Amino acid sequence: MSIPMPTSETEGIRLHVTPFRPDAVIGALGLPTLLQLVPSPKSQENQQALKHASGTLRRHAEVRGLVQRMLRSTSKGRNVASYAGYMAAGVKGDLGAAWSTPPVTLWLGSQLASIGEELVAGTGIRTVSIAPGSPVVAIDGETQVAAWHELYDSPERYGLTIDALTRVRVPFELFWGLEVEQARQIFYDRNVEGITVAKNLAMSMDQRDFGTRLAHLVVNAVQVERDGESVPFGKFVETRSRQLKASAPEVVTLSALRVLVVCTLFGRAGLTRSGSTLRDEELPEGVTAEQATRRLVPLLSTVISTLREHFLARSAVSAPAVLAGIGIAAHQATGWANTGGTLTEDELLHLLSTVRWEREARYWHGVAASANAKGTLNFAGGAKDAGGRVADAIVHPESQYGRRIRGR
Repeated sequence: MSIPMPTSETEGIRLHVTPFRPDAVIGALGLPTLLQLVPSPKSQENQQALKHASGTLRRHAEVRGLVQRMLRSTSKGRNVASYAGYMAAGVKGDLGAAWSTPPVTLWLGSQLASIGEELVAGTGIRTVSIAPGSPVVAIDGETQVAAWHELYDSPERYGLTIDALTRVRVPFELFWGLEVEQARQIFYDRNVEGITVAKNLAMSMDQRDFGTRLAHLVVNAVQVERDGESVPFGKFVETRSRQLKASAPEVVTLSALRVLVVCTLFGRAGLTRSGSTLRDEELPEGVTAEQATRRLVPLLSTVISTLREHFLARSAVSAPAVLAGIGIAAHQATGWANTGGTLTEDELLHLLSTVRWEREARYWHGVAASANAKGTLNFAGGAKDAGGRVADAIVHPESQYGRRIRGR
């Protein structure tokens, strides 16, 4: 006599999903489930550890190697710890609602174990399951997955607890049934086809960046007369692009004004700091965020107000290299400059008042721009290349460049 076997039931990890094409779904899953599905990329690159790992983990590492790049000794790998710190701050509530991680793109290197019926008619929402041991690879968002593993392995290092992390939900999209070549193509498309946002433009959107916040405060403090009406200077600031269009009403970019702010904060050292994120704790030694705000907002508001007609005329003053030079000069009037001497605010404004701001080669060629055979100026050299020369020309009126920008 034999005992009847239980009715067959699909085993595996179950996910509630919504399809967006026949072989792909979207959803959200708990962090522990994600980490169970996708092993740590770091551990999969540890050849010594893999020798003693389970066959399932070794096979997963082989599949990952077909569609992903290495973490070790790459900028991708070096970014894991900083990404983990960012996500930890978000989970702890330090960033409020202003934080986000993109959905992780997963590829199941086999078929789904099961696909359930619609849970709500007409919505497409249903339950799918992934068989135990099936290779699931993050073909986009792998750095995020590695960072989640980092947090889960050492939560106390980031001021977290396992309990807090188990409540985290991670958005995902899941593809299955694709050939390796198709998965590779998705990896390529996600990493190459999209247009990367320029770093200084991205920073102009970063409201945790001190330079960006200060630039917004400065432009909001300035009023200008236009057609007999007083309007905020911010109406003439381009916040969405690095460059000004000829037909646009804007006269200067926010990213260029951020260069002005950072160079005023740090002087010449601001030329190298202007291309990186600036946090409140990274200000010049002995200067707090409150002190910097209290000094720079009125100082730079006065500078912009004094030069407002030149801004509105789209003169050389709106070029990043020129604004960098003005910032380096203005640094000497902050009260915390320790190199290059000091200036009073009146002395700074007097020096600026003697400059010829027209976009003409006789004033700016060789200082902040280069002129072609027809005399057309190109300011494309940038702040780092020409900001120091502009500052010297502003502060030293009798120097070669100082006389040139004053038409002498």
